[in-house]
Amino acid sequence: MRKSDGLGIKNLKRECGAGSLSVFLAVGLCSHSEKIGFSFNIMKHVKHFFYTVNAALKAGGGVRSVVMKVWNVYRVSGLSGVKRRFSFFMSLTRSDGASGFFRNDYQKWILQYDTIDDDVRECIRERIAGLARLPKISVIMPVYEPPLELLDEAIWSVRNQLYPEWELCIADDASKNPQVKALLEKHASQDERIKVEYRRVNGHISESSNSALALATGEYVALLDHDDLLSEHALFWVAEEIQKYPNVALIYSDEDKITETGKRYEPYFKCEFNPELFLAQNMISHLGVYRRDLIEEIGGFRSEFNGSQDYDLALRVISKVAPEQIVHIPRVLYHWRAISGSTALANSEKSYASVAGRKAVSAYLKSKGVTAEVMPAPEVLSHNRVRFALPDPLPIVSIIIPTRDRVDLLAKCVNSILGKSTYPHFEIIIIDNGSVESETIDFLKGLPKDQVKILRDELPFNFSRLNNLGVREARGEIICLMNNDMEVIEGGWLEEMVAFAARQEIGCVGNRLWYPDGTIQHAGVVLGIGGVASHSHKGYYKGHAGYFSRAVLHQSYSAVTAACLVVRRQVFEQVGGLDEELAVAFNDVDFCLRVRDAGYRNLWTPYADMIHHESASRGLDDNPVKRARFKKEVDIMHARWGEALQNDPAYSPNLTLWHDDFSLAWPPRIELLTAPSNTSVEELAQR
Repeated sequence: MRKSDGLGIKNLKRECGAGSLSVFLAVGLCSHSEKIGFSFNIMKHVKHFFYTVNAALKAGGGVRSVVMKVWNVYRVSGLSGVKRRFSFFMSLTRSDGASGFFRNDYQKWILQYDTIDDDVRECIRERIAGLARLPKISVIMPVYEPPLELLDEAIWSVRNQLYPEWELCIADDASKNPQVKALLEKHASQDERIKVEYRRVNGHISESSNSALALATGEYVALLDHDDLLSEHALFWVAEEIQKYPNVALIYSDEDKITETGKRYEPYFKCEFNPELFLAQNMISHLGVYRRDLIEEIGGFRSEFNGSQDYDLALRVISKVAPEQIVHIPRVLYHWRAISGSTALANSEKSYASVAGRKAVSAYLKSKGVTAEVMPAPEVLSHNRVRFALPDPLPIVSIIIPTRDRVDLLAKCVNSILGKSTYPHFEIIIIDNGSVESETIDFLKGLPKDQVKILRDELPFNFSRLNNLGVREARGEIICLMNNDMEVIEGGWLEEMVAFAARQEIGCVGNRLWYPDGTIQHAGVVLGIGGVASHSHKGYYKGHAGYFSRAVLHQSYSAVTAACLVVRRQVFEQVGGLDEELAVAFNDVDFCLRVRDAGYRNLWTPYADMIHHESASRGLDDNPVKRARFKKEVDIMHARWGEALQNDPAYSPNLTLWHDDFSLAWPPRIELLTAPSNTSVEELAQR
């Protein structure tokens, strides 16, 4: 840690008044001392607090890792940001947290669902014996001055694979420590599947990786760093996927981090391949397995992208294959070592890697003939934002707003569009669904007629019907569906959303919506949560990047909310608009799924922020008629979409369908390696 960082942490401790307590503990006490007070439940609160601190240390990889995370939050958001982060973390534990259940207790999750015994090993060996073919997998490992103990563990993680048809191709990049060579020679002498090339001149990571690649004879190539670990069943799952999908070109898995002492933490349970998320972050990363002939065809690794050479490799491979040739294994098959100097510990450890990553994305887009600017993502500088060029000429956008009275909301919505939007070509179509208040009628009469058209509709409220009516009257090539309770806060919101919506492969585009209290209302829609669908990252506060930065990066989602949804008119009409049988609930989810089925990707962006005063004019579903209507709409969704609601490709089967916070699933919705405990699934899931 730099001297200045140390001084910053001292200041943080002093500001908290924590004395000799750890930084994280101090922040928690500052946040919650006023809540504890002198109530009769003080011991319950204290136990919950200390349980949360312990859970945070376990989930965060230990004291050092957590202190670094706290310091990074403090640098960006100050003490208030750290307090909010701790408060949010406390919300993930039960109110009686001392009872010992924490939804994100990864250590318990590993024991229950990701620990194999001899019976499971035998079962895997039987399945291997039943494979029609056993493709050879070449594991390539560039080596340079590694900690000897960690190098030894990395090699043993390959040697201990249950799947036997592998070879380990090692290139030592002129390590100066003679013990490195001695260790490599020892392993090579003990297993003929291990090949070693000793480079005479240090060429850095890409050249070393190419030397290891030159040793490979396998049909597929897996990448392994010299201090990381493969799970012992990793290559078995890879081989099974190759048998299922013989034409597969790229396979990637979930991953977690591991300390020097072998403690696993921070699992990244990934979604299926997500092109827009991949442009923002290297979501493939570990474990990445590639067809060897493709790597050789594109020329292997490129030195000008050192630090993100695997990102560059994946981008060039993806440019040559069809989406169905990219397969995700939803299992943790790779353990990324978090040691000093590793980006597993902190992205700031290798800032040059972020620069190289953006350079790789720019090169990829240029090779595809796409005009776009690649820049650091504003809220997580180690990741990327891609700003696509707008079409020329700019299309007209028709903004459709159904409303009924509540002029306070409607005026804020319309005035913010007219007053803040910098996009030059748009019209507003307001569908007045039976307003009776004189203030509303007067407001509508006073709107500029050259920019705003008013349509009157006296029929009972039906969100789908009202929007379909508005689209029929629209002039624009681009349609924007918008609630009357929205408030524009980003002047360039339409430029951002239109730039995505105008792309031929994109269907619906949604944006980030905030509650008035500064917490997230919408960051994409996840199918299955709560039975049908729910909003991603709901309730996360400003400054929280979300699950592996997914609250601050553009990405594909199965659906987005129609509170603000931009789509090309041609796509809207192609799928028949909104389904008027779904009058209120889930019409946007249904519409997005039909758009997805028509071959388009739906997308969400965090760079067009708005405030959503949710459903303020329509009210809640709090009477028997509304509840019956809601149940009918739920039934329609289940009947129409069935299993699709349980298998969202933009989410992970290892994450919960009971909460909006990307917490762990108990149990995961995949084939289990171990039998669950006697605790019921229902009891675990609702916690």
